[in-house]
Amino acid sequence: MQTDASVHPYPAGNSSLRRMALEAGELGFDSIVAVDIPRQILGGIQVFSGVIIKELQIKDVIAAVKKKERSSDVIFVNAGDNSFNRAVLTLSGVHVLRHIHKTHRSSFDHVTARIAAERQIALDIDIYPLVHLRGVHRQRTLRWYEDLVRLRKHYPFPLTISSNAHSVLDLRSPRELINLCALFGMSPEDVESALSALDRLISPQRPVEEVS
Repeated sequence: MQTDASVHPYPAGNSSLRRMALEAGELGFDSIVAVDIPRQILGGIQVFSGVIIKELQIKDVIAAVKKKERSSDVIFVNAGDNSFNRAVLTLSGVHVLRHIHKTHRSSFDHVTARIAAERQIALDIDIYPLVHLRGVHRQRTLRWYEDLVRLRKHYPFPLTISSNAHSVLDLRSPRELINLCALFGMSPEDVESALSALDRLISPQRPVEEVS
């Protein structure tokens, strides 16, 4: 199952959930993770429910995970400094550490990589900055992702790939993602594995009905 790991439909974005789900299906995805949207199926596309935890203190992250883990399929936590990330990666219920590219490059090292591999918690590759940023900010993101790819060769932690789309115009096909990820050293096989990672990371939950 190929999954875009993070999209933001209306009201966070400017496209409806149905439109984003159908467009993702046309592009070649089987599923999407929609942030702050209930789990459902639209036009044959599985929509998983995601929640982003943005708290800055570990005790607040723990409380948020406990509150959200029963109602969300995928729990993301925004990355912080190295000690914060180490603590997050030991928490039960967390699936993905995201926005690592917005942190200092010392925030994810061989120790955090080993913990992520042992716990099978994914690092998210957010494509949005590669598409929309320019100059030094884009280069900084590329260097961060190169670091992740190198670390993953020694510590096989999962990766996810997200468009982080707030509009259907931000969605990208798997083929486009392969081309973008080649910029920082990911092979087509690694991209395919990342696109199917969430299917392995989350367990089946309650059955859902097709939404007409």
